Amino acid sequence: MKRRNILTIIIALTAFLHLNAQKKDFKFNFYGQIRADIFYNSRASQEMIDGLFYMYPLDKQLDADGKDLNARASGNFYVLCTRLGVNVEGPKLGNARTFAKVEGDFRGAGADLFTLRIRHAYFQLNWNEADLLVGQTWHPLFGEVYPQVLNISTGAPFQPFSRAPQIRYRHSFDGFQAIGALVWQSQFTNIGPGNARSVKYLKNSCLPEIYAGLNYRTSYWLFGAGIELLSIMPLTQTEINDGSQTKVYKTNERITTLSYDAYIRYTNADWLVAAKTILGSNLTQLCMLGGYAVKSIDPYNGKQTYTPYRMSSTWLNVVYGRKWQPGIFAGYSKNLGTSHANTGTVYGLGTDIKQLVAAGAELSYKLPHWSFGVEYSSTSAWYGTRSKTNGRVYDANCVTNQRIVGVAIFIF
Repeated sequence: MKRRNILTIIIALTAFLHLNAQKKDFKFNFYGQIRADIFYNSRASQEMIDGLFYMYPLDKQLDADGKDLNARASGNFYVLCTRLGVNVEGPKLGNARTFAKVEGDFRGAGADLFTLRIRHAYFQLNWNEADLLVGQTWHPLFGEVYPQVLNISTGAPFQPFSRAPQIRYRHSFDGFQAIGALVWQSQFTNIGPGNARSVKYLKNSCLPEIYAGLNYRTSYWLFGAGIELLSIMPLTQTEINDGSQTKVYKTNERITTLSYDAYIRYTNADWLVAAKTILGSNLTQLCMLGGYAVKSIDPYNGKQTYTPYRMSSTWLNVVYGRKWQPGIFAGYSKNLGTSHANTGTVYGLGTDIKQLVAAGAELSYKLPHWSFGVEYSSTSAWYGTRSKTNGRVYDANCVTNQRIVGVAIFIF
């Protein structure tokens, strides 16, 4: 019944847009793709979308006989990245040209796959040297510089990955572009108590993520850097049991962090060379390693203070060619620990990983309206014991996953 309702909505929306395609002062450009992904993993891994969105291998988990439960292969075939979209150019609003985009796929939400989901939905006002965007699109830390790889994770967890509701303003001058954005959370959220993802941590904070950046562009080069502020409130109340009853206390403690990125890209008719480095704190809403630890707990009311995990992440991507496109990708993440001692209670993703290394190669074949490709990648994670003194990981052991992906895309 759910799929039938979705199909009805799509048909009705398509019919409405078709009937209004010739509406005065509006231009509509419909587009989409049918994408088929097949993949194989040699080891159980941290993943989303039932393995289609791959991140890194899981640590050893031994059974009663000492055999590693995570040393098992898996693979599957999906068309979840099939998508439909429309670009709209509307009438002027004062001196501003107006644009809009609506795009969806069948990823669903959480573990609910095969249902329609909004990817992009925004309107944009464009002046000669500035533009204002309101709606959901790529997070500013995802940015214009990202790896060209076949895995739909697009380089995560080395590369930030998130589409988020935002208000973004860009101003261009003399080859430079200044960017400022207020960003909220929706489909991609932070991890909090119980290692649960939820939008409530940012919502209770009443403060959006704040991003500011500056880049410089020439005919072939793009250079840029930015800074992001995130302030979340993990808890709004605490509970203390004194032996006779459970008492509830109000709390408003938050954790506020700064993260930084710098990037470079070179492009010409045949080459793409791109790289990005990030010093991140608590960027789990961007599918990156990190999080935060509980620094202290008040014995009277259970109120907590926090200290963030700092993670350094860098990647390099090189792609050559037009019709045949070979490419390579390399990524490295390092756990830099916490700035304060902690109680041992940690909320986050991969905080017991000392370092993460990935290397891969791909080959794509491009035709008008078609793209075929195969990609191999090897990812190694060093797991160990977290220190309560500084959050760093010690006595690490290495596990590795070999991943193969095949992709066929019909673009219309």
